[in-house]
Amino acid sequence: MTVYVIADIKITEDIWVPEYAASVHEIVHRHGGKYLSRSGNVKTLEGKPLETTLIALLAFSTEASVQAFLSDPEYAPYGRARVSGSESRF
Repeated sequence: MTVYVIADIKITEDIWVPEYAASVHEIVHRHGGKYLSRSGNVKTLEGKPLETTLIALLAFSTEASVQAFLSDPEYAPYGRARVSGSESRF
């Protein structure tokens, strides 16, 4: 069963974003994931607006694949940079 990850990110310091965007895509693919959407064009059409800067939707084949991606040592520095420069929810 496909597992979807919604990354809801409010950037607080954007220095990490270019390198993250350029590098993490390949790590996601290595773990069988793919980006379905990734955008900073976030608009609320109904309800209370979110304080979100970026939203990404990723698909993985299993939850184990998601966990393998998140625990990949190569992803670790990018994950730390994202956490320190944003308020993130996955």
